[in-house]
Formats: sequence, structure tokens, C-alpha cells
Amino acid sequence: MHRVAGSILICVLAFLTGCGSSGHAGERYYLVATNIKIPYWQTAAAGLAKSASEMQVKAEMTGPDTYDPKAEVEEFRRVLASKPSGIMVSPADPELLRQPISDAIASGIPVITVDSDAPGSQRLIFVGTNNYQAGMTGGKLLAQKLKGKGNVVVLSIPAQSNLDERLRGYRDALVSSPGISILDVLDVHGSPEAAFDQTKQLLETGKTPVNAFVCLEALACKEVADVLERKNVHDKIVIAMDTDDATLSWIDKGVITATIAQRPYTMAYFGLKLVDDLQHHRPKPLNAHWDQILSSPIPALVDTGATLVDTGNIAQIRRLIESK
Repeated sequence: MHRVAGSILICVLAFLTGCGSSGHAGERYYLVATNIKIPYWQTAAAGLAKSASEMQVKAEMTGPDTYDPKAEVEEFRRVLASKPSGIMVSPADPELLRQPISDAIASGIPVITVDSDAPGSQRLIFVGTNNYQAGMTGGKLLAQKLKGKGNVVVLSIPAQSNLDERLRGYRDALVSSPGISILDVLDVHGSPEAAFDQTKQLLETGKTPVNAFVCLEALACKEVADVLERKNVHDKIVIAMDTDDATLSWIDKGVITATIAQRPYTMAYFGLKLVDDLQHHRPKPLNAHWDQILSSPIPALVDTGATLVDTGNIAQIRRLIESK
């Protein structure tokens, strides 16, 4: 059995009479993800809690507490068997979740994807970052910082659609800088330890000099920065993702050059409102591949935005995070 983290459960009691006074009696929604213990998903959990409180519904975030795509599929199927009112899911492996999403839609349960999409599935809406544009933003900064020349190593989780889109954005942004080469794309398997070990090994054994590191997910660049600091290396460009405390601290220290901040709080907060609306106002038929229909009553995607964070605006970003 795969170990699934203790669920983060939100139940709002309206005037001590249960969660039904708002017209949502008996409704329960789920957000299924993987690696839910990391700060990124804890921020999403806060957005989910706030939205559930305002709507007076039950909402639960659940999934494996490590990066485990197969365990995520098992958890999705467990949630589906409980006949929920709606499901949000962040697919670690879109192919593994394609059929489970179709099964949910076929049973009349609305499903939307958040953070990571499942292209080609029957999900109704994707809510998250425009990942291609996030990659383009990072790529333009990378070209600027390298002055058009250098070798880059990317840390990612290949086959996860949002990360692949970011990489595509980076590659396209670098087309106009032929002097910049992406030497390798390392698979960190969602593991900080793997990111640390691979970076350390690369610096110790690599014959080709590496001028920059790009991390396409939240965990890796903190480990890259740790390795660089331990080895007293201070001449590398490092572009990260997301804004947990450790990443921001490494920007303060000048080891991480910049990070691209997403909005997981917004994804979960607004995603719950969308999936609830789909529960009450279902497009018919539910399994119509609405993302391909020009007269669709629902959008194919909702871009929650992204922000480049560096030494120039990190103080403001910290204030905004602390005031939330």
C-alpha cells in the first residue's frame, strides 16, 4: 500500500447547524495532488480552506506526501468511489490520470485540473499558470544574465505537462541566443535529495562547465543553491520556481538569481468556486470535450498569473506574503 498523507479537511459550521445552510447540504469537494506536505501545496490548502469557509462547503486536500504519481492515481480512484460533488486534481502523470478523469466525468462528477493539466483528457477547465509564458519569462532573463552565451542545466520532472510547457518556453526564448546551450535536463523525480545529489555530482565530475541552472519545479533550486554554497561557487546563474521561505532566503544571499512565483493559493481558492459552479450548472453533456467547442459555456483554461521575483522586488513580495 502507498502511504497517503493525513487529509487536510475543512468543514464550516454555519451558525452551528451544519454545512448546509448555504444551499450546499451534503456536498464535498476534493483537491487531489502529490507531495502535499511541501510549502507549495500547503499554500494551496490555505486557499482551499478560505474558499470553503466563504462558500460553507466541505473541501479536502488529499494525496501522497511524497512525489508518487501511481499513489496519486490510487487516491483519485478512492475519492471517486466516495461519489464526491466535484474533484480538482493536479496530475503528476497526465497519462496515468487520463482514464480516471474520464471515469469521473462519465459518472457525472465534474473534474477540473489545477497547477498541472491533463491535455487530451475530459477535464472541464484547467486553472493555473500559463506555463509556457512562465518559461518564456525565465528564458528571457536567462539570456540577459548570460549575455547570450553559456551552458545551462535544467532540473525537472519529464512528462509532467506543466514542467514540459515551461521547458518549451525556455527553449523558445533561447532561440535568439544560439550561444546558449541546454546541456542536459535532469530528472529529479520530485525529490530534494535527488536534486542535491545530481547537482553535486555534476559539479564534481562534469567536464563541460555549467554557467546556469534552471529549475522547473519548486524543490530543486534550493538544493542547487545549497550545493553551490557548500562548494563556495558564486558565479552561476540560478533561476528557480515558486516562493517558499528557503528560495527567497537564497535570493537574499545572492545565490539564486530569481524565481518565478506562481499562485497556488489562487488556484485552489478559485478552483473550488469553479468546480462548485460546474456541479450546480453542468454543461450538457458533461463529457463533450468542451475545450474543443467554440461555443463552449466554460473556458478551457484560467490563467492565475505568475510574477518574476528577484532582489529588486523581493521585499515587496515578502510583505505581501506576510500580510495574507
